[in-house]
Amino acid sequence: MVTGAWRSADRARTISHSSPRSTNPPNPHSPIPNPLAAAAAIAACCLLICAATVTARAPEVLRSVGAVPAHVAGRFRDASGFQQASSGQYYVFDRRSHVVFGLDTDQSSAWEIVHIGGEEGRIIDPTAFAVEPGGTFVVADAPNNRERIQIFTSAGFRIGGFLLPGRLKTRVVFDNAVLNGIGSLQYTGTTILMSQPETGALITIYELNGGVHRTIGALRRTGHEDDHELHLALNSGIPLVDPTGGFYFVFQTGEPVFRKYDAAGQLVFERRMQGREIDDLVASLPSTWPTRKTEDGEVPLVRPTIRTAGVDRAGNLWIAFVIPYTYVFDRDGDKVRTVQFRAAGLIAPTSLFFASNNRVLVTPGLYEFAIANGSARSGDGAVAEGSGVSVLSDPPDPPDPPGLP
Repeated sequence: MVTGAWRSADRARTISHSSPRSTNPPNPHSPIPNPLAAAAAIAACCLLICAATVTARAPEVLRSVGAVPAHVAGRFRDASGFQQASSGQYYVFDRRSHVVFGLDTDQSSAWEIVHIGGEEGRIIDPTAFAVEPGGTFVVADAPNNRERIQIFTSAGFRIGGFLLPGRLKTRVVFDNAVLNGIGSLQYTGTTILMSQPETGALITIYELNGGVHRTIGALRRTGHEDDHELHLALNSGIPLVDPTGGFYFVFQTGEPVFRKYDAAGQLVFERRMQGREIDDLVASLPSTWPTRKTEDGEVPLVRPTIRTAGVDRAGNLWIAFVIPYTYVFDRDGDKVRTVQFRAAGLIAPTSLFFASNNRVLVTPGLYEFAIANGSARSGDGAVAEGSGVSVLSDPPDPPDPPGLP
């Protein structure tokens, strides 16, 4: 095909540059080179290369392989968290209803586990929720604007909790959800991780009795150190445990950056996230931040760049932006995938939870997606059966241009 075009072009060059001293007459039976055909073949080759390049850069489209049935999901007003214990029981955190629900393994029924209320054992104005494999879970709420952590059994019995000193400060807000402070909590079963830059560190690790176990990570330079509240807001983020060892911290505001720390809390690397999918988002970041009025006076109005993040069981870091793109980084900090989640439409995840069955649970929508190995790419929209991911088919070879031998 294309090889023939190059041969024709070579023959054309040979004839046009024949030595004038040659005494051999041209063979009248030789095929006459067709410059237009050769040019067409070269153009087709270039188009093929360009198309392959564009397709290779297209994000993977993960398609939902399951979802909570509509007659069950309709009971929830604002499902902000969707997680699962190793027993198979699901949990749904309904932020607007101030309730934690349980779902059976078939997702055929739901029941209230923790109810609304300001007293101990109930929740009011909740902001975050996390489950550990054994089935105990924590909820962060704010009775009387005081930050509170409560620990519950899988049946909803309170087994611990504590209040944080001071009052809740809403530095980072998105869709009326407070993302900083207790809104960033992660739960391991024995400790609780939070982003509290006012401590001078990125990650604060609490014991279950409320005592500070240790802190990890120095604040980044923001160029706004003279504005204390803005400097802290730009150092707010998501602390995560790497199941293969160590910790990640994802800066949720400003320039998209994440850091990896080892188990001892030492910095391993820092990575700045770049990609054509987020170019416009990053370019639109303000240099002067607007303010809003609160009980504590005027504070910067800082919206997140990143909505949520999670670490899968292989230690890969998944970072979901406020636009419907998710970047996946391997344990060396290299970006290996660009993902979009599609169910009824494209989803910008508000939470990610990696279940033991090689699936990720996503809100909004209470969907399940299969985790592909990253080798598949979305191109022509072909879907691998049962994989939940669009797969690129090899493009067909271009036809031979007419007139080529």
